[in-house]
This record gives sequence, C-alpha cells and structure tokens, in this order.
Amino acid sequence: MKIKFALPVLLLQALTYNSFAQKGNAKAFSFAEHQTDVLLQETEKAKAVATKPGVFSPRSINPDGSLILVNSKDWCSGFFPGEMWFLYEYSGNANWKTKAEPFTTTMEAEQTNGGTHDMGFKVYCSVGNAYRLTHDAHYKDVIIQSAKTLCTRFNPTVGCIKSWDNRKEWKYPVIIDNMMNLELLFEATKLTGDSSFYKIAVTHANTTMKNHFRADYSSYHVIDYDPETGKVMHKQTHQGFADESAWARGQAWGLYGYTMCYRETGDKAYLQQAENIAKFIFSNPNMTKDLVPYWDYNDTAIPNVPRDASAASIMASALYELSACSENGKNYKNTADKIIKSLNDNYQTKPDSTHGFLLLHSTGHKPAKSEIDVPIIYADYYYLEALLRQKRLADNKPVINTTGALKN
Repeated sequence: MKIKFALPVLLLQALTYNSFAQKGNAKAFSFAEHQTDVLLQETEKAKAVATKPGVFSPRSINPDGSLILVNSKDWCSGFFPGEMWFLYEYSGNANWKTKAEPFTTTMEAEQTNGGTHDMGFKVYCSVGNAYRLTHDAHYKDVIIQSAKTLCTRFNPTVGCIKSWDNRKEWKYPVIIDNMMNLELLFEATKLTGDSSFYKIAVTHANTTMKNHFRADYSSYHVIDYDPETGKVMHKQTHQGFADESAWARGQAWGLYGYTMCYRETGDKAYLQQAENIAKFIFSNPNMTKDLVPYWDYNDTAIPNVPRDASAASIMASALYELSACSENGKNYKNTADKIIKSLNDNYQTKPDSTHGFLLLHSTGHKPAKSEIDVPIIYADYYYLEALLRQKRLADNKPVINTTGALKN
C-alpha cells in the first residue's frame, strides 16, 4: 500500500507547494505594483527639491531617511525603468509601459558613454527590456550603439573589458560584476549578425573564468591586469571583508553571469562553472538557514553582520534559469523558491514605507560604509526578475521570455 500511494502523495505535495508558490508570486507582484507607484510619487517629490543636476532615478535611502536619486551616469540608473518594464510584462497593463518610457528615454544618453563598463546594467536593464517587450526599432538602435561603445573598453591583450578608469591603485581592473554586461554584447550579435560582439563576450568570460576564481569556485572581486602584457598583477576583493574572502554579491554575479553565458553559447564549460559556483554558495558553512546570505561569507563577526538581500535576489533569478538547463534543475528550482519565500515573508518592506522600495536589508559597499542594511534598487530589480521567472516556470513556459512584444 505504501508503494502504491507513494507517487500520488508526492504529486499532491508538489502540486500543493506549487499552488502556494503561485499565490505568493501573485501577492508579491500586487505588492510590487503598489509600492512602485509609491516610489514614482516619492521620486517626483525628491526631484522637485534636488540640488544635483539630472537626477531622476531612485537608488537607495540616506541615513537620514531621505530618498537617493541618481542621474543616468550612475551604474544603478537603469534598474528602476527596468522594474516598470517587468511590471508591464507581468500585468500587460499599458500604464506601466507609459510610466517606464520617459525613464527609459533618459537612459538613452548613456549609449555613447565610453567611460564606464556598466552599459549592461544601465542600458540593457532599461532599453533592453523595453526592446524585448515592444520591438520598437529605435530601442534596437540604442542597444547596438551601446554595445559598440562597450567594446571600446576591450583590450585583446588582456582579454577583458576594463571596469574602472582613473583609479590610482589599479592599472587595468576587471571586476566580477562585469560578467553582467556581457548579455548586451550577445544581444547585439543577434540583432546585427556581427559576431565581433559575441567574440568579445566569450573572450571576457573565458579570461574571467581562468583568473577570477579560486580552487573552491569562490571569486575575487577585482583582478588587476598589466594592459601591455595581459599578466595578472593583483587579486583583490575590494568590496568584501578581505582579499581572500567571498563577497556575497560577487558570488551571485558570477552565478548569474555564467548561467547567462551558457544560455547564449551552449558551451557546457559555462554550465559547469555556474554549477560549481552554486555548489560553493549553497554548501558554504556560513550560508544562512533562510538562504539570504551575510554580506560576505568570511566575515569573522558572523552572525552579527549585515545580510544582503540583493545577493539573494540575484541568486534566485539565476537559479531559476539554471534549473531549466541543468540535470540538477529540480534542486535549483526548489532552492530559488525557498529564497523567494524568505524574501516575501521576512524581507519585504511594509506597504507605503521606505519611499516605495520592495526589499529591506541589502548591503552595497560595507568597507566604504556605504548603503549598509538599506533598500537598494538593484535588489528590487532582480527580485522582480526572479518572480517573473518563477511564474513562467509555474505556467510551464520557458524561463526566459524572448518570444516577442506584448500586445495591448
């Protein structure tokens, strides 16, 4: 009898859990729509009294509780328009498209800004989502120009795109975050047929895989190269606890970046890299029970240190995609579901609070004493992306929506 009923019981448990996940997903999006309207209102209020020119997009909250707005040059400027495009994708409500468009237009100025590696964060998270959901040819042109600009930062001798300029302590710094900007280049090849973008993305990913990772698949934050020879000069973890520590968000960038690279290339070396990074993260003895990590896995003051909900959001989004292409997919999806449940249950802000942000307890740059235990816009962005991916899997659809424009 036990054998006879084992499969139906397991199926019932799976369906019940999926039902709870779907209800939580719908509730989270309802909350997100409400809060984003609040954040829009708060943004307009803050703009009216702003003293810095060109600020328009929310980033975080100051220690005095005031809203931080940034201009388009800030690396976080594209996340808020991206959030509104996600809400349009989820709801089909054209009002979100209307609200996203002026923010997206402001981001277009960055397409020729060759002084930054953050073109993916800024342009692809905003204009890229706009093009994906509308197929407006103008957005396509902006994506292509942005990719061309990003390629000007590539040094073939090093084999990487340079991250930061005008930093005395480094000659040619490359940060793990830079993996997130490669999706823009892959997209540019698909839009133009020009393989040079693809080749630069693959070269950067391969060089990073060779030099950024330790034997246990944890990652350094910064690798400094000699631009003349391509030789590695220094390995550091600038935003983490120590150079040899595992900064939580850095590990999340790597997980997401190599999962995306596998999607775009089919190269199983990238899939294996993503799986090894996931193994490091989720077998780490300092990983928390609720799977929202401490800001650095090696901080010696654990557990009395800040969490980083942004790292959790990035990991959840990456794991949903990884679940669709890995033999270990069921475990990855279950882990992502657990992260989302933790964020929903214990890290959401209260309705109408925190100027309209979605998640509490993110950590930006602790060594610089910047944005510690606060809402940060990129935590909200990847949280919404993870929710969209969770919903698509529950609806038996491909985890990544690349099927075309929405119709209203």
